[in-house]
Amino acid sequence: MKLGFITVLLTFTCSIALAQDLLIMGANLHTQSDAGVIENTDILIKDGRIAKIAPRIPTNKMIKVINANGRPVTPALFAGVTVSGLSEVEAVSEAVDSSYRELYTELMHPEFDVRMAYNPHSSVIPITRVEGFGFALLAARGGDKTLSGHGGLVRFDGGYDSFEGKPVVYVQTSGRSAASVGGSRVAHWMLLNQTFAEAMTDEDLTLITPQGAALLKSASDDGLFLFHADRAADIMRVLAFAAEHKLSPVIHGGSEAWMVAKSLADAGVPVILNPLENLPASFESLGARLDNAAILHKAGVPIIFSSGETHNARKVRQLAGNAAANGLPHSAALAAISSTPAEVFGAEPRSASEGARADLVIWSGDPLEVTTQAQQVILGGIPDTMVSRQTLLRDRYLDTDSAMPRAYFNP
Repeated sequence: MKLGFITVLLTFTCSIALAQDLLIMGANLHTQSDAGVIENTDILIKDGRIAKIAPRIPTNKMIKVINANGRPVTPALFAGVTVSGLSEVEAVSEAVDSSYRELYTELMHPEFDVRMAYNPHSSVIPITRVEGFGFALLAARGGDKTLSGHGGLVRFDGGYDSFEGKPVVYVQTSGRSAASVGGSRVAHWMLLNQTFAEAMTDEDLTLITPQGAALLKSASDDGLFLFHADRAADIMRVLAFAAEHKLSPVIHGGSEAWMVAKSLADAGVPVILNPLENLPASFESLGARLDNAAILHKAGVPIIFSSGETHNARKVRQLAGNAAANGLPHSAALAAISSTPAEVFGAEPRSASEGARADLVIWSGDPLEVTTQAQQVILGGIPDTMVSRQTLLRDRYLDTDSAMPRAYFNP
């Protein structure tokens, strides 16, 4: 069983260098660009990129052909802020590389780069990939410091160095995380102000390492700072702090972001949110509501969706579908899990346009419908095997002919 799974993963990884020309016929292409949806078109892929989009592109025996038969085709989706490839089993400490705690230095370490531990052979990745997801944001999870570390975007193409985009520094500012930092949000901001003052002057570094100070300087110039904040008051504090220190911030959480939508739009600050949050699960989210995403979008705020999960990150499509059901335009909901995250984090465009990287998915129906399935995932022009540990277990243990309901057999 293990040997078969490893073989599948190695086959996908090694095939990166063996891409052949590919033609997708009869697609209803959601370009995620100004071209909108192009119906009944062909897509020619060469050298891992989209070479041509047009009706009835001529083919030959040297080109592999996939017939979409009028089904939707989209760019591969964004799986959200995850620790995919960093956390195999949360309860097993040696299988978790996404955070640090109680380092002997007692200092902040924003230079803690989670990408150094990324494992492309984690079982989580093919499970997520076969559901239509091609990339995610690797997170440095909150440990016992205000600055958690940094990460960035990673492609799920099986490569060891499949990173792109800008460095992203993770900053904890919420009340939930304050327990380990003086017990107050005030402690977070006090430490952040002192840390940035030290880092920018290189004098008397008492809270941060020299390497961390260098990382903050570099990220201030060409990186992003992802602040975890849900309350409207905390979001406004982030905007003020970012403006003071000339940072490019992103809000992660944003349960009450709709309350300050105009301020976010005026500052051009994106928000990563879970549009299913509509109950006051804590004092952080008393103002949560289902049309949060729709209000932010209408105000002109770039929005991105993330479930906050890793092993169920593939369910982010359901989040987008619910946002669409609560007032967000369908195209904007799809953009929130494809083109917008790529644009915000400085990656290659995730649009289905000529010249773009050929990361595409053929769907059985509307990709925002929960019953829709990814029928073929293509990353870098290479069709995925559509095999994961879950599909292997299904094929091994589910009957192929049973009188039980659909969920109990493998048709």
